[in-house]
Amino acid sequence: MSSLAPPAEQRQPTATSKADAAIRFEKVEIAFDHPVLEGISFQLPHGETKILMGAAGTGKTLVLKLALGLLKPDAGRITVLGEEITQMREEDLFALRRKIGMVFQESALFDSLTVEENVAYRLMEETGRLTDEIHARVLEALRFVELEHTVDLFPSELSGGMRRRVAIARAIITRPEVILYDSPTGGLDPVTSDTIIELIVKQRDVYGTSSLLVTSRLQDAFTMASHCFDQKQNKMVPVADGGVRDLHTRFLMLRDGQIIFEGTAADMLRSNDPYIREYLS
Repeated sequence: MSSLAPPAEQRQPTATSKADAAIRFEKVEIAFDHPVLEGISFQLPHGETKILMGAAGTGKTLVLKLALGLLKPDAGRITVLGEEITQMREEDLFALRRKIGMVFQESALFDSLTVEENVAYRLMEETGRLTDEIHARVLEALRFVELEHTVDLFPSELSGGMRRRVAIARAIITRPEVILYDSPTGGLDPVTSDTIIELIVKQRDVYGTSSLLVTSRLQDAFTMASHCFDQKQNKMVPVADGGVRDLHTRFLMLRDGQIIFEGTAADMLRSNDPYIREYLS
């Protein structure tokens, strides 16, 4: 059976991913009854995880919806995997979204479907049925999140943490080039949250997947910025003090419709910005 994706060091960019960034926002603006994003610009390089932080209502989840093409900006350009999506037709967006995995808040599993049917949902949309090949892909994705034994269960039979892990399996089954995570540990206890973060780090380090991750949990963000996944030990481990390994994880903070910080965890900890100091305290 083929793996979900080749190891990070062996991955080759596809025709659509040869651009210099997996995702690029250029002076993007959007307003509802008031301005939410006011000319923000940033890029997500291939293989990097960018953690979106900021107070509630600053537009973090909105950034994910814009990157998926679920909403159109009022101004600016958004490029995903080399394709400018701002004016893209919905049918063309469907094709692009096959290369993007999404982990929603609260998992968003279908209660009436089994775990297998939930994980296989996007693949079954193309075939209309559960083939042997899709079944093998489902088992592979569930094995990645260590839930192969739940294949015939329903979401109501799973714990909250297990449902999040199934949601990750559903996101990775299409072997996406980009994954968007919307508060993947929200509402979970610390031990379960660590399990979810370990899976995200594993996807980052083993498969080199580009990711945008929204979180309000500082501990999760700094764990990702200070740990790597050791395949020999099959677990997440801290990077040794003094290590120079680039974990390909950067922070981006939103406030009042603007990006007020973008950089590494170390850069954030050194920041003298009063808002950032208060946020970290």
